[in-house]
Amino acid sequence: MLIAVIDGMGGGLGVQLVTQLSAQLGQKVDIIALGTNALATNNMVRAGAMRGATGENAVVVSIRKVDVVVGPIGIIIPNSLMGEITPKIAEAVASSDAHKVLVPVNQHHFDIVGLETRPLVVSIKEAVLKVSDLVHGKGW
Repeated sequence: MLIAVIDGMGGGLGVQLVTQLSAQLGQKVDIIALGTNALATNNMVRAGAMRGATGENAVVVSIRKVDVVVGPIGIIIPNSLMGEITPKIAEAVASSDAHKVLVPVNQHHFDIVGLETRPLVVSIKEAVLKVSDLVHGKGW
């Protein structure tokens, strides 16, 4: 199974996702890092992603080949992550046939209502458990 972790800015959320997914799933999956910038990609690769690619075209092309996409909810919202998620990236991710596991992260230009406020680390653990369930055939 091929899992794409998408992140931008410094890749901090992506690093945490890659680290925990690698620890939990090991050799059962291939994790690729898709960063909106080189710093995010590099940090996710150092955290354990098998390989990485950077930029709009890399995300648009690579997203067609993955089974699961994991990242902040902003990856499906144009102009989020301080403008790093282009409309083309958002459309490619949202339109992908891959199963999406999105971490709710509020940003200055949108709010996610109806969710309890909790530490980001809890949401990341929940996302990793969801991906683990998908890999093991539960909830697909």
